[in-house]
Amino acid sequence: MRLALFEPDIPQNTGTILRMAACLGVPVDLIEPAGFIINNKLMKRAGMDYLNHADLTRHKSWKSYSEQRQENKRIILLTTRAKISYINFKFNPDDTLLLGRETSGVPSEIHDFVDASLKIPMQEHMRSLNVAIAAAIVLGDALKQTNQLPEFN
Repeated sequence: MRLALFEPDIPQNTGTILRMAACLGVPVDLIEPAGFIINNKLMKRAGMDYLNHADLTRHKSWKSYSEQRQENKRIILLTTRAKISYINFKFNPDDTLLLGRETSGVPSEIHDFVDASLKIPMQEHMRSLNVAIAAAIVLGDALKQTNQLPEFN
């Protein structure tokens, strides 16, 4: 299981996601350009000393990221535009959960590229969740479903 962040805008969200990923042992792909300097103090503040433990791979662009994609490994987009709930989805252990930009999601060509698009059910008239919260909800379920959660200490 992996997380991929598409051109993130908000350093605090990226730091929070990297902290969560470090704690859960999940590698992260950061697809640039980001809307902030990657070593931004706000990202470090959210990620704290956990950032040193994050398995982070940076990619210069969507093109470079998508060209290195391994066959038979799915990219699952989390988006409010999806028709399928993550609750009704069967995850594979080697799936990548792709998160879009906080301000604009991902372009339509990426919607066409991914293997599946999922959403989180919400109350009517609610627009979206914070990207770090969405990542935590779906990643937690995917790790549980595929028996990849870390051992309980």
